[in-house]
Amino acid sequence: MGSGSASSNSKKSLTFRVTRQKPELVRPAKSTPREFKLLSDIDDQEGLRTQLPAIHFYHNHNNDPRINGTRRRLDPVKVIREAIAKALVFYYPFAGRLREGPGRKLMVECTGEGVLFIEADADVTLEQFGDAFQPPFPCLEELLYDVPHSGGILHCPLLLIQVTRLRCGGFIFALRLNHTMADGAGLSQFMHAVGEIARGASVPSIQPVWQRELLNARDPPRVTCTHHEYDQVADTKGSIIPQDDMVHRSFFFGPAEISALRKSIPLDLSRTCSTFDVLTACLWRCRTIALQPEPNEEVRVMCIVNARSKFNPPLPQGYYGNAIAYPVALTTAGELCNKPVGYAVELVTKVKRVVTEDYMRSVADLMVIKGRPHFTLVRTYLVSDGTRSRLTDVDFGWGKPVYGGPAKGTVASFHIAFKTKKGEKGRIVPIYLPGLAMDRFVSELKKLLSNNVHLGAITDRSISVKSAL
Repeated sequence: MGSGSASSNSKKSLTFRVTRQKPELVRPAKSTPREFKLLSDIDDQEGLRTQLPAIHFYHNHNNDPRINGTRRRLDPVKVIREAIAKALVFYYPFAGRLREGPGRKLMVECTGEGVLFIEADADVTLEQFGDAFQPPFPCLEELLYDVPHSGGILHCPLLLIQVTRLRCGGFIFALRLNHTMADGAGLSQFMHAVGEIARGASVPSIQPVWQRELLNARDPPRVTCTHHEYDQVADTKGSIIPQDDMVHRSFFFGPAEISALRKSIPLDLSRTCSTFDVLTACLWRCRTIALQPEPNEEVRVMCIVNARSKFNPPLPQGYYGNAIAYPVALTTAGELCNKPVGYAVELVTKVKRVVTEDYMRSVADLMVIKGRPHFTLVRTYLVSDGTRSRLTDVDFGWGKPVYGGPAKGTVASFHIAFKTKKGEKGRIVPIYLPGLAMDRFVSELKKLLSNNVHLGAITDRSISVKSAL
């Protein structure tokens, strides 16, 4: 058993204690095949050899007539633990361990050892979090405990799940995924399977599909597209992780803010570009101005693109491996910061279109030829559109979460679907910058919005983080 305290520096200081039971392994509820399964040549690239954290906050819904009394009396820890065991019968590779073969090729040994599970209790209510249901979550280290020696990519549990009961009857579901096993869409598919089983289903509505060979390199491998995302760029000025104090803020953009940003670009462009395009372009430009690179320095925006629909035929519906690409647009800092905002919007819009089936096969070939390199992060704004993610809809029987999605955004910035307490729908975007640069970023954002909306309308929470890197 372990415990710890967590504190938040939102509008009011929030301190609470989390008491954890000893971590346990949850194994598949039935016997599953013992075998080795190769990951795809997209899965095992260096950039995905990391852990992906997610977090979901749930009310007890005592006054919701759609949640029956029996359900409200059930223990969410017990219900979810049992549902995970049953879901692992279908998703049994998650219960195994990764191994590495020749050429850095990853494979999962389906051992049935199980996933790590932590039962916990916190002496806090959801109401006490106030408006804190957005990254950064300063309490994350207590709500998603990093079990010692569990976070390696090889020979370690592929999932860590912590369910924390709250004093109000609500609960928090937090998860850490070995990213080589699945992308955001694959994780969502697994969590929905757990949710369906927790609500009484015997089988998931979408059957999982492994078939990682669909995204393997061609024989012989041949790079047929340009992949600037894997350029080897020298970090001469320490631009990946600045060494001074970092600040993590989340900003809310509702219809009024998006409308204001669209007014900064030509009308014909505004009619054809998406909300993701215009917001990403504006934030990239503000962020670059804030970081003050030399005008002739190359800067990049990298958009994570779900490529499932790019294939002919499309990948199977139940495919839960990584099917994402990292196309990148390049320009100089001087051009980005001095040209109209529409220039940045056009770059973002165009770069997403380069992802095709041939592009994905070319990436897989590049991985085999070049030893599975990491995409470059030097002078790069990495961003992902999570607004269409079904993570916000995961229901274990107590309704949809107050918040469901990424637990933090540091290297990558996520667009996260969000609804304010007043019912206004929009998106949250976490931004991570050195302190002085964050001040300049906010100033630039104010300039873009000043003629149409006050920045005060944007939800803004911040937490200072001492860089340990």
